[in-house]
Amino acid sequence: MDIVLIAGLWLDASAWDDVLPELEARGHRGIPLTLPGQGDGATAATYDDQVAAVLSAVDAADGAPLVVGHSAACTLAWAAADQRPDAITGVALIGGFPSTEGEKYADFFEPVDGAMPFPGWEKFEGPDSDDMSEELKSDLLGRMIPVPVGVTRGEVHWTSDARHDVPLTLVCPEFSPAEAQEWIDGGDVPELASANALELVDIASGHWPMFTQPAALAALLDDATRR
Repeated sequence: MDIVLIAGLWLDASAWDDVLPELEARGHRGIPLTLPGQGDGATAATYDDQVAAVLSAVDAADGAPLVVGHSAACTLAWAAADQRPDAITGVALIGGFPSTEGEKYADFFEPVDGAMPFPGWEKFEGPDSDDMSEELKSDLLGRMIPVPVGVTRGEVHWTSDARHDVPLTLVCPEFSPAEAQEWIDGGDVPELASANALELVDIASGHWPMFTQPAALAALLDDATRR
């Protein structure tokens, strides 16, 4: 199956380099995206541009792909469920949740010169990054791409209730499935509370399992293709 792979903030398609051969070994074709404004030099890119890039990848896929979003890009993956519910096999979310209707996409840190730079590893100390070596952190720090404010401050809107019936897998890295269920039950994640086909799965990793646990992540994505 084709699997569309959408990395989170500050990352381009190369984030999936270690996952691609693991997916191929399981019979899948990974389609990693370099989103507008995250590696293509499009400093004026918007959130809508990124959604359009995801939909374009879905439309170009062979058959009905699985759409995978990581971190903030869980919202972009869920946009495929919203706008292409009958054209995809399902959605897998890694370490994140879809934004709530009307929220800003990812307005988390102060921008500099029109873009939101990676704020440094200090902001992600603890479970997010405990499984990452200093060498890996240093390598990634040099690869992080400031994200245009047109992306981060874009307003999220949902259009179709059909998204709630799309098979949805939440991969839980730095938090547990039990914690995620508590947040859902407590009303903190309205989009997942409304999902009718949700499965929570665990992975022993921090926030970036594509770098630290690529084989285990690929195995979970393989499982998600058969839901």
